[in-house]
Amino acid sequence: MKKTFWEKLKKPFFCLAPMSDVTDPPFRRMIAKYGKPDVMWTEFVSADGLALGQKEEILKNLKFTKKEKPIVAQVFTSNPKNMRIAAKIIQQAGFDGIDINMGCPDRKIEKQGAGAALIKNPKFARKLIKAAKSGAPNIPVSVKTRIGYNKNEIEEWISELLKETPVALTIHWRTRKEMSRAEARWKIAPIAVKLRDKISPKTLIIGNGDIKSLDRAKKISKQTGVDGVMIGRGVFGNPWFFSGKNPSKTEKLKALLEHSRLYEKLSGHKSFAIMKKHFKAYANGYTGAKKLRVKLMNARNSKEAEKIIKKEITQNTKTIL
Repeated sequence: MKKTFWEKLKKPFFCLAPMSDVTDPPFRRMIAKYGKPDVMWTEFVSADGLALGQKEEILKNLKFTKKEKPIVAQVFTSNPKNMRIAAKIIQQAGFDGIDINMGCPDRKIEKQGAGAALIKNPKFARKLIKAAKSGAPNIPVSVKTRIGYNKNEIEEWISELLKETPVALTIHWRTRKEMSRAEARWKIAPIAVKLRDKISPKTLIIGNGDIKSLDRAKKISKQTGVDGVMIGRGVFGNPWFFSGKNPSKTEKLKALLEHSRLYEKLSGHKSFAIMKKHFKAYANGYTGAKKLRVKLMNARNSKEAEKIIKKEITQNTKTIL
């Protein structure tokens, strides 16, 4: 394989985490415009769906622009054959890489033997990595996972994954059992780095969990020795996150208005209710935010949301003057 974008990144690098019903096309365009990270991830999609007839519908949720590159598509499955087919489709779609989700705690995903369920079956997880490499030989394959299922199993679990030499390994520093309730255990990161150095020196280690500022991401990468940091919830309501900027209330409101319009334009095939999590995130941290959130939660489409947001922007401008 020719040199990939991963090898060209300056360390430490920073990534946008894959989040279901969050890192969709409109969200990614907002991030790319206001504070582009070093690497973008899509929300995760079903490799089974891509392979078994839902290709066109799923590709709508994966649609990207050149401004979002380099961009990695994340998939989940427990079927090597479908993984191979899906990887081929993702390669043909022009993505810069493919990532396998081996950490999602959603019960529906786990019932399929995918996501975090794979932590219980390391040998089989390795087959999925092999299948992805076979289906997409021209783009790099990476994996995102956790430190264990019910307990810290980093020595056994991460060692098995590294034997397949993924180009990058993102580790969320919690177990599946802990979900997002416990504090992310970044103190474990140096252990993962040492395992990498011993088993697969070229694999990049990316840390994930509880990062709420770019400054924190920079500091923790130096402290732990990880090559990169992935940020998820810290980006909510703040498309400027990767730029380090602290936006004003008016800037946040205008961005929310733009995001709402983009959502209806690019993701009109999905429920507008998905925008509610973004309303909650943008309308936060200032006087009157709660009142605005209550109003926005009743908006049924972007036009209704636009009316509410424009009124808030006007009132805020008058207050400043």
